[in-house]
Amino acid sequence: MTSTLYRNGVVHSSADPFAEAILVDDGVVAWLGAEDTAAGLAARADAVVDLDGALVTPGFVDSHLHTLETGLALESVDLSPGAAGDLPAALEALAAGARRLEARDPGGREVLLAFGWDDDAWPAGRAPHLGELDGATGGRPTLAVRVDGHTALVSSSFAAATGIDRDPSWDGSGVVTGETYLRARAAAHDLDPARRTRAYRQALRQAASHGIVSLHEMSAPHVDTRAGLTELMALAADPAEPLPHVVAYRGELCASVDDARQLQAELPFLTGIGGDLTVDGSIGSRTAAMRAAYADLPFPSPSGTSTNGQLYLSAEQIAAHLVACSEAGLQGGFHVIGDRAMDELVHGLEAAADRAGAGLLRSGHHRVEHAMLVDAGALAALLLYGVALSIQPAFDATWGGPHGMYAARLGGPRASSLSPFADLAGAGVPLAFGSDSPVTRLDPWEAVRGAISHADSSQRISARAAFRAHSRGGWRLAGLDHTGAGELRVGAPAHLAVWRADSLAVQSAPGRLSQWNPEARSGQPLLPDLSPGTRAPQCLRTVRDGVVLFDAIDA
Repeated sequence: MTSTLYRNGVVHSSADPFAEAILVDDGVVAWLGAEDTAAGLAARADAVVDLDGALVTPGFVDSHLHTLETGLALESVDLSPGAAGDLPAALEALAAGARRLEARDPGGREVLLAFGWDDDAWPAGRAPHLGELDGATGGRPTLAVRVDGHTALVSSSFAAATGIDRDPSWDGSGVVTGETYLRARAAAHDLDPARRTRAYRQALRQAASHGIVSLHEMSAPHVDTRAGLTELMALAADPAEPLPHVVAYRGELCASVDDARQLQAELPFLTGIGGDLTVDGSIGSRTAAMRAAYADLPFPSPSGTSTNGQLYLSAEQIAAHLVACSEAGLQGGFHVIGDRAMDELVHGLEAAADRAGAGLLRSGHHRVEHAMLVDAGALAALLLYGVALSIQPAFDATWGGPHGMYAARLGGPRASSLSPFADLAGAGVPLAFGSDSPVTRLDPWEAVRGAISHADSSQRISARAAFRAHSRGGWRLAGLDHTGAGELRVGAPAHLAVWRADSLAVQSAPGRLSQWNPEARSGQPLLPDLSPGTRAPQCLRTVRDGVVLFDAIDA
């Protein structure tokens, strides 16, 4: 048995809001309490860490992440607005990336990958034309994924190599969406095994460096292979290289319980069959299924294409999948963004309940990803059938508000109803927060900040509720909260993170924090001050089951 005593700091614990020290024995919290008591425990600990006022919290859980693509993005061309502020800068970044790849793989066919371009953020207001993309990349096969992960640019050579240029949907612009985009994404993931493994490791290490002790992997055929998911789970479980815990989801549609059981037999570690099982697309790509047309598209469309997004699954397919998962004892789940997609989900829930019974449906503890538009009827259905939500506050923080991309796409009144955090939390819908990385960055504190700083002040939630959604909430959605994970109390697994924060704060009202006065400490667990303009906390150490995953305390 090994033990570590963390002392002379501040411990975020509902069990003891005044705790200044915590003892970890063999991966479990053995004690927490006051500094004067810690002095007497120091002699029995194998290691003693002087926190020097640092904050210890439960570790974060990212409830929606794509590990392979997160790792690939870390070593690919960064086209996000912060790195490529306009179209010429994006083309130059692609050209530089192609030159680097050519030096490593001269004349080879390795695909140049890029992530994060956002035409709405560029003054030109458009994506590169195919000729511009081909010119910048020098003929190298190229896939550049848009920031929302539902549209991509492909070069002529990539389109020819994959047969995409022979698809009826190919219009010669280089922009691909829908099924063609999924084919392109899957083709780009045909990787050298060493590169795939490197990407997994990089993503998991990056997560650990941000205080993330567990993540929900949203695998799907267009994101990764079944074999890749198996490798990822083995990597995360290998004690020789401590990495964050991984909860496995696989987005493959099931028509019957036999389909679900067959998948479960091949992937016995699955928690659920869902995640990136898409009912619709994204608002940024105008493929999220909306009841009314997009405000920034001409109506009717000159080309005859839909002006209110796309539904990829029907209520019948949704119902069959939910029944199959429920009968197999697995979670089912779907990606849902638009209000028309949410309507389809509700119809699917009702059809599944009619077919299999509401009790069996509730027993599945099914989940929905994103759920940005939830009206009163949808909220009632989610509660009735016990559906939990995995949501991404960074979406609203990045693209919300009266002047953001959502308002441009949908118009102000519709955009103002997006991401109703307070309505969902107040109604008792189980919530967990995630990043959808690489769509938004691995930055849990900024997600918490986003949830307490919603543009609509009535939809802000307390910092404590937001933090719990990003820690204990993730364990709860995965059915693992019974272990005590997500809390720091005696007997709970020691999944924790240590932070250096400029100042600490207590909750004064939803969406508002008051700076902590050490002379008048309240009985509330403390959190970093996340008021507008404050710096995000710095992660000093991340610990899973008492084992250090990331350490900057001695740096």
